[in-house]
Amino acid sequence: MKAIVFLLLLPVIGFSQNTLSVQVNNVESAKGMVSVAVYDSDEAFLSFDHVLKTNSVIANEGSVVLHIPNLPAGEYALAIFHDENNNGKLDTNWLGIPKEKVAFSRGKMKTFGPPKFNECAFKMSSDHEIHIDL
Repeated sequence: MKAIVFLLLLPVIGFSQNTLSVQVNNVESAKGMVSVAVYDSDEAFLSFDHVLKTNSVIANEGSVVLHIPNLPAGEYALAIFHDENNNGKLDTNWLGIPKEKVAFSRGKMKTFGPPKFNECAFKMSSDHEIHIDL
C-alpha cells in the first residue's frame, strides 16, 4: 500500500515548488525599491528579456528581505539592485557602469563588467535562504 501511495505522489514530489528568501544587507537608504532578478541559464543571465522571476520591495536602510515563490529545484543566479530614484531601471553612466548599487549571488562586479552566470550560480533543491551584501 505504501508503495502505491509513493508512486501516486512521485509526480508531485518531482515538481515540488520552493521559495527562495533573499536577505539584502547594506542598503544605504530607505529611498526607492530593492529589486531582485532570478536567472536559470548562462544565456539568459543579465538579460532583461530573459528574467525567470523578479520581485521588488520598498527599500529600508540596513536590510530587506525578498521572497521568490514557486521555484522548481535547479541552478539559479541572482542580480540585485537598489533603485533609489524608483524609476524602475538600473541607471548607468555613459560607459554602462551602474550608478546605483548592484550585487550578485556569490559573484562580485569586476573591473570590466559583471560576473558570469557560473560565478554566481547556486543549486536549490528545497526552500533556500541567501544573504547578499549590496
